[in-house]
Amino acid sequence: MTPRVSAKVETFTESVIREMTHLVGARHGEAGINLAQGFPDFAAPQVIKDAACDAIQKDLNQYAITWGAKEFRDALAEKTLRFTGLEVDPEREVTVCCGATEAMIAALMATLNPGDEVVIFSPFYENYGPDCVLSGAIPRFVTLHPPDWSFDPDVLAAAFNDRTKGIIINTPHNPTGKVFSRFELECIADLCQRHDALVYTDEIYEHMTYDGAEHIAMATLPGMRERTITVNGLSKTYSVTGWRVGYTIAPPDITDAIRKVHDFITVGAAAPLQEAGAVALRLPNDYYRQLQAEYLERRDLLLAGLEEAGFRVYRPQGAYYLMAEIDHFGMGSDVEFSRRLIEEHALAVVPGSSFYADPALGQTQVRFCFAKRRETLERAVDALRSAVTA
Repeated sequence: MTPRVSAKVETFTESVIREMTHLVGARHGEAGINLAQGFPDFAAPQVIKDAACDAIQKDLNQYAITWGAKEFRDALAEKTLRFTGLEVDPEREVTVCCGATEAMIAALMATLNPGDEVVIFSPFYENYGPDCVLSGAIPRFVTLHPPDWSFDPDVLAAAFNDRTKGIIINTPHNPTGKVFSRFELECIADLCQRHDALVYTDEIYEHMTYDGAEHIAMATLPGMRERTITVNGLSKTYSVTGWRVGYTIAPPDITDAIRKVHDFITVGAAAPLQEAGAVALRLPNDYYRQLQAEYLERRDLLLAGLEEAGFRVYRPQGAYYLMAEIDHFGMGSDVEFSRRLIEEHALAVVPGSSFYADPALGQTQVRFCFAKRRETLERAVDALRSAVTA
């Protein structure tokens, strides 16, 4: 019998992150505590909610320009200049997509051919591997090593060859909270220039850094503007993960290709939410300072609670996740531990193995999301204390 599903799809599973969210919701309803999926359980800024409502009431409800409403693209160019010093042409270098998730796969599909290779650091956000497969490319994984999630420059160099089309980086990093240093980015940039490779850089957590860590945009490094595709979006910075407004910033020739792919995948992102997004992108610098301070407080609250409960935690420098070791609790693998937390303690986390090309490397780890209200994090810590002392 002829197979009825694509061979590509057979190579990966559904999202483990969203599976954990579904399981805790189905088992415990509103009583469940979700530290698995990366979305806030608190409100978005009132000013941007008002802007979205206002746009709808003004009947901005039809298609925007396929590659993004002008007001949004102009606001993005202004914000990029403000925070990175890069001058972006909003007419020729920006594509607005349905979330950073679509932005990444549109960028990959626009630039990859069957047989091309893409380097990915492992652990990695779970979409990157399937995105490469769906684009016809072959992922090559390079391991990040705890406790500081560093990579071996020689191993990275060995992953590059004549078939390498690009490398995906994510800084600040999901799931580890690593913020790539300038030295590390320069190492990556040197390899890309030597091999004429692209960088697909996911910078969605750009404004969440801690303990003096600095987010450095890859496109700002010498020689990298013309070979960098920046992927970003509104979701994390403005607490609107359900709006699904993301974007790419890329050189004009690559942007042309991304726009073609984007057009035939989704046509365009939601018009009224792009208008509200322009308001978000123009928020003053104080907003970003406050955002950083509030996430630092949440990180420290969960970090202290986990350490008090006996977890061995890797202190994140950025994003809003942290990874912890669990093998010393004697409660089974990461998957067994995670399912037990859901069943017995109404708490969802993500098994670490789901982030690795070699699942064995993550079977003693779990990921926690701290983009939650203080009371949610305190409930989670209480549940974890009960779990590990039961």
